[in-house]
Parts: sequence; C-alpha cells; structure tokens
Amino acid sequence: MRPFQDLARPLAALFLLAVTLLPAAASAADFPVTVEHAFGTTTIPARPERVATVAWANHEVPLALGIVPVGFARANFGDDDGDGVLPWVAARLEELGAEVPPLFDEGDGIDFEAVAASRPDLILAAYSGLSRAEYDTLSKIAPVIAYRDGPWSTDWREMIRLNAAGLGRSEEGEALIAETDARIRAAARAHPELVGRTAMFVTHLDLRDLSVIRFYSANDSRVKFLEDLGLTSPAAVKEATEAGRYNGEISAEKIDLFSDVDIVITYGGRDLAETVARNPLTSRMETARTGAFVLLGNDPLGTAANPTPLSIPWVLDDYVAHLAEAARKAE
Repeated sequence: MRPFQDLARPLAALFLLAVTLLPAAASAADFPVTVEHAFGTTTIPARPERVATVAWANHEVPLALGIVPVGFARANFGDDDGDGVLPWVAARLEELGAEVPPLFDEGDGIDFEAVAASRPDLILAAYSGLSRAEYDTLSKIAPVIAYRDGPWSTDWREMIRLNAAGLGRSEEGEALIAETDARIRAAARAHPELVGRTAMFVTHLDLRDLSVIRFYSANDSRVKFLEDLGLTSPAAVKEATEAGRYNGEISAEKIDLFSDVDIVITYGGRDLAETVARNPLTSRMETARTGAFVLLGNDPLGTAANPTPLSIPWVLDDYVAHLAEAARKAE
C-alpha cells in the first residue's frame, strides 16, 4: 500500500474540487428529486441528512462531494490492513475530519438490520447487484437509488451520476466526472503504446482446472476502464457478451477465439502465468507466448482495477504502468 503522503496529492485535488462545489450544494428548494432506475423511480422528498450506502464503493460518491455516510459496506477485497476500509476511503475520511462510520458486513449479503439501525433517509446502491426483493426490502427503510441497466454493470461515471442525483447534487457530480476524465485522458496520452491493443480481463483462472475461461464482459466497469485508457475488447469478448451481463465464459477448447488478445489482466501470481503457458489448450493464446499479463492481487491495486470515484486518482499511474509494460511485451 502506498504511504499516506503519496495518496495525499491526488486525493487532495478531489477534496479541493469538493470544497469548491460545496457552496452550490443542494438546498431545500432543489427537492423533491426523482431518479429513474431499473426498478422504477425513486423520489427523495427533501434534502437527505443521513445517507447510507450498500454494495461496492457507492459511499465514495458522497465522500467525494464532502458528505460522510452514516454507514457503508465493509471492504471485503483488497483490505490489506483488515480494518474494512480501503486506503483512499480512509484518506478521504481523514481529510474531512471524520471517523469511520458503522460498516455493514455484506459477506452473506446485505445486512438489512444494520442498514436500518443507521437510520438513513437515503440509501445509495447505483453500483450493486440488488435483486428486486432486496430493493423492496431496502425501500421499506428509506428511498433507494438502484442501478439503471443491470446488476454490476454501472460504470464509475454512471455511479456518480445516479448517486449524485439522489443527493440533489447533479452539477457537482458532473464536475467530479470531468475532473476524473481529465486525469484519465492525461494518463492515456502518456502511454500511446496502449492504443490499438486488445485486452481481456479474466475473472479468475483456476490452476487446477483451466477448462473454462471466465471473463468480464464489455458491460463491466473494469473493461470500460480499459477502453478509457485506449485499449479495446477482443472480438470474442464482445460476441460473448449478453445484453445486461457483466461477465461471460468460453470453453478452453475454443481458445483460438482469443487469438486477437494482446493483454490478459487477471488475479493471480507468476505461477498462474507459467501454468497457462504450459497447459496444452491455454498455451495457444498469444499472451502465453509473450507473457503480456497484468497479474493483480488481493490488495488495493487489485481492488482499484475496478474503478471508483476515489480509487482512480490513487491507482491510475501504477495501473497504467502495468498495462503499458504488458503492451510492450505484446509488440
């Protein structure tokens, strides 16, 4: 994990942005606010005073805009110090002079009792896998902002837009998106070797069984992030993507469908890349020959490959450097 002083510069920029935007914060006159999503519409009658969030990273939107939630989901991946809070979230809370609020343990699903105990008047879940039943249960606690298209398919921009709309802060949300987009464009310009390369984000490779290749689809935020940086999805990933799905899979017997894959991003160590190169089927992938892998771990970098409002400034330089190294191997 980076030391705090390394986090301070990119996060401070977002903090200054939020401070700049605070005078334009939502007033009572801006409400009621109505937000459309996959389960219908949600109306927030008055400016929310107690905001809770569930699922992955939704709490980063109010935090980026200077609002401390009354509760949010405990980090269950990439939390290298075991405190349930990822480093960019801890840094932002410190910037705001706030304590860590109650953390909801979602290891077995949404903890409805803990959410209710936080007494929210708004629940943000724009990036989530909520079922209709879960949405209905949460809606009995407070108004809920859900995803617009499908479960886990909301990218970081849409996460900001939907959650900021529920907060009555759409203009501030758009400013945050513009600031973050500028950072991403600058990183992409600094690494032209990424342009024109294809990349596939594999969800998991089992060293004991490489018979199936599972990957994130073009609907997933991880893949959209790669596209933001100038990479493209190979044809097989696009073709295998079902409408509204965030993942797909192909039998390793059809590995030749991945002949146009330049870079593979996945979770695992060097032994995984070596096993892929030795396997009779997966060794036919071009990346097995070139070694153009980006291997992520259960740590903050591996977590932030799934981009979120506060993680992007933290991870961007390191992540792009890994992708660029792999792109050079693919040449």
